[in-house]
Formats: sequence, C-alpha cells, structure tokens
Amino acid sequence: MKKSLLFFLLIYKSVLLGQTVLNSYPLNLHNSLENGQALNVEDVKTHDIYVFAADDKNINILKYNKSLFLTNQFTDTIKYVEKRTLIGHSFSEDGNPTLYWGSRNLRNFHIIKYYLGTKISKPLNFDFPDNIEYLITTFQKDNLFYVLAKEKNQQHLLLYEFDNGKCEIKMFDFSAFSFQNAIGQNLSFSALIRYFPIQKIETNDFNTLDKSAKLIKMYVLDKHMLLTFDYNQKKTQVFDLNLETTAVTEKNFDQPALKNDSKTSNSFYSKNKLYQINANKEELLFDIKDFDSEKTIKSASISKNDTIPFTNSLMFLQMNNEKPQKLKTVSKFLQRLSPLSAGVSVLENNNAIYITFGGFVEHIYTDTFYPPRDYMTFQDFDNPAFQNYTQSKMVFFDSTLNSKYEFINNNQQEPLAIDNISYFLSITKNVSLQNILKLKDYYILSYYDTVSQQYIMRKFTDGLILEDNGNPIMNKSQFSKQASFGTIKPR
Repeated sequence: MKKSLLFFLLIYKSVLLGQTVLNSYPLNLHNSLENGQALNVEDVKTHDIYVFAADDKNINILKYNKSLFLTNQFTDTIKYVEKRTLIGHSFSEDGNPTLYWGSRNLRNFHIIKYYLGTKISKPLNFDFPDNIEYLITTFQKDNLFYVLAKEKNQQHLLLYEFDNGKCEIKMFDFSAFSFQNAIGQNLSFSALIRYFPIQKIETNDFNTLDKSAKLIKMYVLDKHMLLTFDYNQKKTQVFDLNLETTAVTEKNFDQPALKNDSKTSNSFYSKNKLYQINANKEELLFDIKDFDSEKTIKSASISKNDTIPFTNSLMFLQMNNEKPQKLKTVSKFLQRLSPLSAGVSVLENNNAIYITFGGFVEHIYTDTFYPPRDYMTFQDFDNPAFQNYTQSKMVFFDSTLNSKYEFINNNQQEPLAIDNISYFLSITKNVSLQNILKLKDYYILSYYDTVSQQYIMRKFTDGLILEDNGNPIMNKSQFSKQASFGTIKPR
C-alpha cells in the first residue's frame, strides 16, 4: 500500500498463532501479479462465502458454506470481459452470483450472471448515458450492487441500483440547499464535489487516515446514506439521503470554537455520533456530538504548551512511504498539522473506541495538463499519455475511549485482528490478490500464494501474536494500531 507505516516490525522468530488456515484450493492463475483479480465476499442472506479469482483466461468461482466447507466450484472463460476490471458483485434471489466488469474508462459494464448448478453464464451489457459526467464510487449493500454517479450540469446525484439484471435509478436533489464557505462565499453543489471528491467510508471497520481526512465523506447505512461536508471550518454540514424515498434532509453541527482562526477541521461519523476536530498552530479541540439531539457529550482540548493526557502512542510525522519520525512536543505536532487536512478516524470494538487524530495531504503531479484521478471524467481515462505521481505527508497519534466516552490508558490492550493481519502480511512472501473480509466475530484474509499456486483463506481474531513457547512476539505498546489504519484496506 502507498502509505505504509510498518515501523513496528520485529524479527520474525516462529509461526504465528491467533490465526487459523481455514482452507486452501489449488489454482493455476496465469501471471497473477499482472493479470490477476480477486474478490472474497459474503452472501449476507445465506452467509455463504465466495471467492472470485480471475486471470487473463478464466474466472474461478469457489463457494463455501458458512462453516467454510467448499460446496461448489465453477470455472468459466472470460471471453466477454477480457482486459476489464472486476469492480463489484451482487447475489440474486436464486442464490447465484453476478459480477460487474468495467471498461477502462468505466463508460460500459459487462454484467455476467453465473449459474453454479448448471455451470453456465449469461452476459448482459450496460452503457452509462452521455449525460453522466463521472462515477463517484461503487459499493455493495444487502447483496445488491450500486454505482453513485454525477450528471453533467445538474445539482443532484444519481444512484444506480443493480439487481438480477435490472437497473433502477434514484435521484437525490441538492438544488434547494445552500453551500457557503467560512467567509460567506456561495458555492454550488457540483463545484464542491468536484474540488472535494466524495470519499466512501467503511462503516464498522478501519478507515485509513488519508480517507478520513477527506472533506466530503459518504457513509452507507441501513436504508440511508450520509454525506458529511467539512469544507467550512466553522461547521459540519450533513445530508441524510433516504434510499427508499430519495428524500434529502440537512443538519448542521458547529465546530468547537478556537480562540484564533481555524486552519484545519474535519469530522467522522460512527454509530450515531459525530466526532469533530478543529485545529490551528496554537490548539486542537475535539468534540463528540449525539447525531439525533446534536448535543455535545464529550469535549477535549490541547494547546501547544501542553502534553497530551489522552494519547496511547507517540506523535509521528511520515513523509511518503519513509520511516515515520517522532515529534517530541505538541507545539511541533500542531505546526505540522495546521497546513494539512485534519482527520479523525474512529473504530468501535469490544466496548472500546479507538481514535486516530492527525492530518494528511497528498500532492498529485501529472505529466499532462489533466486533473487528478479523483476528478477524472470518462474522457480523461482515454488519454494514453495520462500519468501521475504523488507526494504525501501525514501526522498522527492514537487514543482510546471506553463506553462512557472517558479516555483510558490502553497501552497494554491486546492487538486487534486487523493488527495481526497487518503483521502477517508484512512478514509473508509470495502473497498476491489479497482480500480482507470482515465477518461478525472475525476477519478472513484470502490471498493467492504464487509459489504453491493455492488460494488460501486464513481466519484472524483479536489477541496477541505468540511464539512457539507461548510468549507474545510483541505487546500492544510495540504494535502501533496506526499501522492498520495506514496499510490495511478491508473490503
């Protein structure tokens, strides 16, 4: 991953415990590093687990029951989807999977339904109309596949819902709402989401700081989507999109007020709470607000002359993929943070709330006069000369709250499953096409072993990584949780 933070690694001494090989399946994927694509997903209604692994010739479908026993296998040609990207999946009421293969410019989808019982497949073709300027994101929810798109010269979003070969389009209109920056200038909805691209956030899972530092974020909930706007340092503007009625409602949450002007602010939504951060070179303020009542239930602050009483890690600065550097004082941390896009990332797990405070910026340099990839239209993808490279900077530290929203010292907390996955990947060779699937009580790491030519699925749970003698390889204080935020991308 491009923002690796694996500065915590120790010498690997022995086998890892706290993870279990669930199964392995022999696959001969042709040139998997260049041609391979894979998805590991769950049918949320039956709780069957599927592996879709493809090379430049075939797609292999492995179906496992909820006990992770192989129950079906199907290999099919990819003659309809050569040189296409596997971008999503859905499951029909009959239990058969459908895969969505996008063209290079994402203007066209080939939709293939696979019938595992009869070992046949049926292709469909879908073209986005010319009035669609660009696709914002794709996601799966309740076994359906969704595409969020922006129509040209319109102040609304279009949500394409794909279900068993049918497509329903839902429109969310923002033309009735006003958008103003901190100095009162009016902005259009279309301009905002073009200059601050919408970032999809994984609910109930880890989100890297580069994602949480984005100023417009999307959260997919049950029958709703939330859009949070933090382009105005004085407030967080939130829109609730009802997926059943397409109604759009607005809420505004004031940012905690600094003594001097804000330089950077942001928010993060988690389980009906809004976490807000506001900072400049002199101080950092933090609020937790109840989403329904909009009341503040927790506040904290630090100034440049303080020490941080609620941190469970050192303060770090990282440039690109280089080794992170320690920041010795709060003053230096705030100086480094103020020119960045602030971010706060939250994960609630086992009656604890893990929080990363920090900031991130990424500069994208292009070889041609074209916008960064986040802003690319369909036509931009067709330019063969388009290339870019990036330079990034990040600062951060970690904290933990208990269920009463009290900061606690959590240095001895055992690593989470996602920490153990990060460590495993850092010391394991011959891994490609890795996917991370979160289930109710554990994670599955699936990957293709390029030497043994097997597709392997491993179960990871919370707990220490142990040596053969039962001693932990590392304790929590040696295993920075930020490594997970920086290196793991769960599906």
